[in-house]
Amino acid sequence: MTDSSAAATKPAVLPDDAPHILVVDDDQRIRDLLARYLFNNGYRVTTAGDASAARASMRGLAFDLVLLDWMMPGETGISLARDLTSQRDIPVCMLTARTDPDERVAGLEAGVEDYIHKPFDPRELLLRIRNILRRGTAVQGSCEEIRMGAFQFHITRGELRRGDEAIRLTERERELLRQFASKPGQPIPRHELSSDDSTGSERAIDVQINRLRRKIETDPSNPVYLQTVRGKGYILYVD
Repeated sequence: MTDSSAAATKPAVLPDDAPHILVVDDDQRIRDLLARYLFNNGYRVTTAGDASAARASMRGLAFDLVLLDWMMPGETGISLARDLTSQRDIPVCMLTARTDPDERVAGLEAGVEDYIHKPFDPRELLLRIRNILRRGTAVQGSCEEIRMGAFQFHITRGELRRGDEAIRLTERERELLRQFASKPGQPIPRHELSSDDSTGSERAIDVQINRLRRKIETDPSNPVYLQTVRGKGYILYVD
């Protein structure tokens, strides 16, 4: 991430419900760049230079996401991540230059939600943050399960079943169902369902929706639950 990549149109005022992100990194330059870039893209940001400062911030503030550097002096990021995920319901995304698969597995076992490898494209960072927060919104809904006729989708586990039969989902299909579960009966625009900001991806969402329909609809060509809202996007009706 470079200084030029952090340039954006600064919002006049952030809404009170703007997601609050805690950035933990011992490199002050990276902290400052991330803070400015995220703020300019609509996020409230608090920064900390080490695990101790992060814990101090969390004693007085609530956060929606923690961006956490793996390698820091003193307590490591993975140690802090393990502690946070065991005590709090908060997603952690690791910032790391490491590529060792065993270390990635260790992070996932510690409860880390996602990884961003340094150096990273700030646009990718934004997309990953949005996806993490979308998944969190779905999980925090008032119910753990939605039903669509003979099908049940468990939001937290990401499991789709038809009676005792487990229906295989791709990670993208699971993410889509979680997004729909967060807003049942409400139209969701294509650009919100898209996994990135490109026009091509918005068109590709139509293909992904058709594949998902084949798994949850008795007649995918005449859907009852996952329907198209002309000019708006898609809507999922649940029982």
